[in-house]
Amino acid sequence: MLSFLADENFDNTIIRGLLRRNSILDIVRVQDVGLSGKDDPTILEWAAQEGRILLTHDVTTITRYAYDRVKARQTMPGVIEVSTNALVGRVIEDILIFVECSKEGEIEDQIQYLPW
Repeated sequence: MLSFLADENFDNTIIRGLLRRNSILDIVRVQDVGLSGKDDPTILEWAAQEGRILLTHDVTTITRYAYDRVKARQTMPGVIEVSTNALVGRVIEDILIFVECSKEGEIEDQIQYLPW
């Protein structure tokens, strides 16, 4: 099963909705693992070490650091960038479909954007 790390400012309503619909979904928040206030490269490094896809709303900086990791040939399990303007229900559905239809490692070294 895919594993996720939700960035510090990721909408908790989305996380609660995901877990309500799929209680065995493997998702932790940055706050839950002691990374609150850490910089983006540190968060991406932790996600890589743990094999977790990062869920974020931060298109400004995370994208750059994620591509820096790829260029440096460092592990990058993937990033899912979620628009802050997207409807919560649609985001939940899209992530659940992604979980059901994706294989582990499928978005390695990639950034995907929601809504698709």
